[in-house]
Amino acid sequence: MQAGKNAMASVKETAANIGASAKSGMEKTKATMQEKMEKMTAHSELEKEEAERKKQERIREAETEKLEAKQQNAMAREQVRAGHGHSDDHRRSSAAEHVEPAVISSRPIDLETGTGRPSC
Repeated sequence: MQAGKNAMASVKETAANIGASAKSGMEKTKATMQEKMEKMTAHSELEKEEAERKKQERIREAETEKLEAKQQNAMAREQVRAGHGHSDDHRRSSAAEHVEPAVISSRPIDLETGTGRPSC
């Protein structure tokens, strides 16, 4: 019975770590896209440098959150192995439960690319 709990705890930890990594990747991508938008609308070199600095800070935060989630996931697994937790515990430390979709704007193809295709 304990072996089953240990295996389930490991599976849950792995799934939660995958979720944390996915969220971190999305946050990093979002930071990069926001930086690109800020650089395109920047009026000075100082504004461009500030956009780069904010991107780097967002990336560091995303990486820190991922590492913290992985530590929490490992602690939860160890609690189950030590018999202090439950394999069917409904608490989840996975960051994937709080994922927000990235917001990307789009424009009709013919306006930006010069394809000459009429918009519908």
